Amino acid sequence: MYDIIEHKRDGRALSPEEISYFVQGYVAGEIPDYQASALLMAIFLRGMDARETAALTLAMEHSGDVVDLSGLEGIKVDKHSTGGVGDKTSLAVVPIVASLGVPVAKMSGRGLGHTGGTLDKLESIPGLTTGIDRERFFHIVREHGAAIIGQTGNLVPADKLIYALRDVTATVDSIPLIASSIMSKKLAAGSDRILLDVKTGSGAFMKDLDAAIDLARAMVSIGEEAGRETVALITNMNRPLGHAIGNALEVIEVVETLRGHGPEDLARECCALAAEMLVLGERASTIDEGRALAEQAIANGSAFRKLCEIVAAQGGDVGYLEDRSRFGRDAIAHEVAAPRDGYLGAIDTTAVGTASVELGAGREKKDDPIDHLAGITLLKNRGDAVRAGETVAVLHTADAEHLSRALPTFQAALTFQENEPEPEPLLFARVTARGVERFG
Repeated sequence: MYDIIEHKRDGRALSPEEISYFVQGYVAGEIPDYQASALLMAIFLRGMDARETAALTLAMEHSGDVVDLSGLEGIKVDKHSTGGVGDKTSLAVVPIVASLGVPVAKMSGRGLGHTGGTLDKLESIPGLTTGIDRERFFHIVREHGAAIIGQTGNLVPADKLIYALRDVTATVDSIPLIASSIMSKKLAAGSDRILLDVKTGSGAFMKDLDAAIDLARAMVSIGEEAGRETVALITNMNRPLGHAIGNALEVIEVVETLRGHGPEDLARECCALAAEMLVLGERASTIDEGRALAEQAIANGSAFRKLCEIVAAQGGDVGYLEDRSRFGRDAIAHEVAAPRDGYLGAIDTTAVGTASVELGAGREKKDDPIDHLAGITLLKNRGDAVRAGETVAVLHTADAEHLSRALPTFQAALTFQENEPEPEPLLFARVTARGVERFG
């Protein structure tokens, strides 16, 4: 291990055998944290080439169980988002795609920090469980075309250990380490093809567009190296997506979107993501055809019916989707007003997500409880005109102390200006094995 650290410290490329030795030894407890930390810092400072990053990903993928989805018919397409604020696209995209015949066997995560987790959102539906064993998981996908569950079994233990160490050694922000962390889990989950939604902007992990493209290229390269066709869309997180931030609030917004009444930005992004998955799943031959199919699935109600089907199969009370008022509301609904006439300009989207956590909608620590009804309803978003005293958002919480923490955080996140800000696209770029296509 000393030699491996030295090689990377001096800027040399590590061999697959050296990388495998590190991953296997660290998972087995034979390599101490101080040596693993030294190697992670060397990787952070010196980087990894594409071959090294692929080798690290494959070693991590095979550090535990690997899911075999070959028993399920069709081309299984997975989707992963790098995380954002108000990003509830998986809850809408999975039923859209499944309603059109492309199976999705999805393993998702929980929220931590300013980003929300798909599992937490789903579990705001009473009765629904995401802790499903593999046999039941396969049965639901086989019968209903899709399921969204938590990570099961001993899947990629190397990532859990390495990420925990990165988190306390200031080595999180490394493209090879980020790419191997994400792609090791996607590869181990067993799908045939992968769509990546890489967020960039003030609410994303990758603040800079070029850095987001670099991460997307690294992950697409890994997927292709592993024999999985992989596509990445670079999407805008300079503003929250849609109007709702918080678990039950976001489920309600997804239902509205699948019934054709959701926010325009959320509907467009969901259809763009679904179009890519339909092409990957060979249900559509072009992106335009895929988008038209997705829009049709929303218009004819089949996407909403599929969501109800999936929720019922996982034990959820579908009555909450049919009558969203059953979710109820938290005791406190505090209105935030615009301080002057003008436009809502720049938004510190990370701070908006932090305010939602402070209201009780997310976790600051892994084991924190969640208030599924807490969160933020945005009545105005970036670029919208406002008048002095007009309500721009409503903060929902059950606890006045939570509100007192979250309110200044949220207010400081918003910028009001005299002139209308320049519009920004929802989609910045598309990355495939053939290269990068920038939009706009």
